[in-house]
Parts: sequence; C-alpha cells; structure tokens
Amino acid sequence: MKLTTSRMLTRIKSIYMYINEKGTVTTQDLVDEFGITPRTVQRDLNVLEFNELVYSPTRGKWTTTGKRVKLTS
Repeated sequence: MKLTTSRMLTRIKSIYMYINEKGTVTTQDLVDEFGITPRTVQRDLNVLEFNELVYSPTRGKWTTTGKRVKLTS
C-alpha cells in the first residue's frame, strides 16, 4: 500500500473515532482538531458516509450511524 493511501486511511479512521467519541461534531471541529483543510475533511467524511459509518443530521454536523465496525491497527 502506498504511503499516502496508508496516511489517508489512518486519518479517516482517526476522524471516525473522534466523531464516535464526541457524539456530534461540526466540520469546523474536525478542521480544528486535525489541522487539515475543510475540503480534505469533506472528502474524508464522504468516504465515511459512503460506507454508512457517519451521517449528517443537520447541515455541517456529523455523527456516527451506530453501524458496527472492527477497528484494527
């Protein structure tokens, strides 16, 4: 696996775990917490949403779906 792909997957996993821990977060919360651009956050959220792991109950806010996932290192 390419280093950039590995780094992206690690970041997406970290974002998922952060949302799961906090309950509901804003896109800006994620930008501030991870120090990445809003566009990068949105791309990562799109991956999580496509896999039915997060959803947006209201515009700009995100929460987990409750779908069971197995997190590995």
